[in-house]
Amino acid sequence: MTHERLTASQRWVLGLTAIAALLVGLDTTVVATALTTLRLDLGASAEELEWTVNAYTLSFAVLLLTAAALGDRFGRRRVFVAGLGVFALASAGCALAPDAGWLIAGRAVQGAGAAAVMPLALTLLGGVVSASTRARALGMFSAVVGVSVPAGPLLGGAIADGTSWRWIFWLNVPLVAVLVPLVLTRVAPSRGPRVRLDLPGLLLSAGAALGLVWGLVRANTAGWTAPETVLALGAGVVLTVAFLLVESRTEQPMLPLRLFGVRAFTAGNAAIFFLWASTFGSVFFMAQFFQVGQSAGPFEAGLRLMPWGAMTVLVPRAVGSLIHKYGERPFIVGGMVLHGASMVWIAVLAAPDVAYWRMVAPLILSGIGVAAAIPATQSAVLGAVTPPDLGKASGAYSALRQLGGAFGVAAVVAVFAASGGYASARVFVDGFAPAMVGCAVLAVGAILAGAGTPGRRMVPAAQVTAPAAASPSETVRVSR
Repeated sequence: MTHERLTASQRWVLGLTAIAALLVGLDTTVVATALTTLRLDLGASAEELEWTVNAYTLSFAVLLLTAAALGDRFGRRRVFVAGLGVFALASAGCALAPDAGWLIAGRAVQGAGAAAVMPLALTLLGGVVSASTRARALGMFSAVVGVSVPAGPLLGGAIADGTSWRWIFWLNVPLVAVLVPLVLTRVAPSRGPRVRLDLPGLLLSAGAALGLVWGLVRANTAGWTAPETVLALGAGVVLTVAFLLVESRTEQPMLPLRLFGVRAFTAGNAAIFFLWASTFGSVFFMAQFFQVGQSAGPFEAGLRLMPWGAMTVLVPRAVGSLIHKYGERPFIVGGMVLHGASMVWIAVLAAPDVAYWRMVAPLILSGIGVAAAIPATQSAVLGAVTPPDLGKASGAYSALRQLGGAFGVAAVVAVFAASGGYASARVFVDGFAPAMVGCAVLAVGAILAGAGTPGRRMVPAAQVTAPAAASPSETVRVSR
């Protein structure tokens, strides 16, 4: 089977958007293995350390839909570049932070910049590739961006061990300085339909995300039944309902609810929510297992995760070329079966003295599963919409991915806390094993959602009933 080749301009867009998304993705996890160094250098409390991670996640998740809508209205490339600029300036502020409070504020601004980068990266890429090459391009995009999850802890640990933690943030500045002029010269400007900005939708979506993510990240510290948690989650649910009501009645919604009438769009978004919940929860605890449960240093813990991480680089590109033929369902379902089974395998093996080589096989299988499923969910969502809706679809997908990550960490931490703690390696493992089973349960959610994506195959347009205007060389997706 021959595939249409990407043009030089398409490869530029693919490379620049993937590197930008990788950069903001790295900062989700890069601080994880540097927390001990931050605590000693800044005199930070345990709660302040938690917020160096949560502040980024919170503003990132809250502003994703808003950034996508602003990109459609004011220009996708323009908002994308503005997001990179904000991200770089905030990174410099983090690097100069004299105390934990300053660092937390800088991380929140960093997350705001990242929120403009991630969904618009997908939108800009989806807008320049044809339907027949989209899955393959997204596979290559995922291969680059997927590096962020395992490489974040590795990079953070290496910098924290070898130099100052401040270089974690300083490195972003020259990279963005190179990226911005390349984006301005190599990526064509584009925008969505010229419609009035949906201000009620923007405010309600941001408020809903804020309430939900705040409640989730605070639940295990404040308590799931604490007034703060209950009020935040309750407000998030109420504002979500209000957002849906407003979007169903406005003439020009920022997120048209008709998109959820497309099975592939709904199932793909549900799948990425549970997929990222399981993945982010597992990586969150695997890094700690190697450090707390087995006394590895930050850099060594990052190295031990690399068999998993290598799969996120090698697998997506191959999967992207196969989605064109087999559709998304087998890669989402099969990938999450592999990942879920690997989580149970790791839970069975977990012990302070388990030999590392015994963990390698389930780490590799988990990495293959996740790396196969992510580009398939992207393809399902973006392939279900027309070009004018790409920005809205990318925003919804990115928002649900971030919400899934926050939900997954909160849920898995709750499972961990019910049985274990940090008093000793043995006590940690007592909670770690059930936490991995919790990740497997979340993977089941992704399997069920993935099963809802239509089975598809690519056939020549001449073999199906199609409008007379269709070119014989076109291909059409047919539901099985």
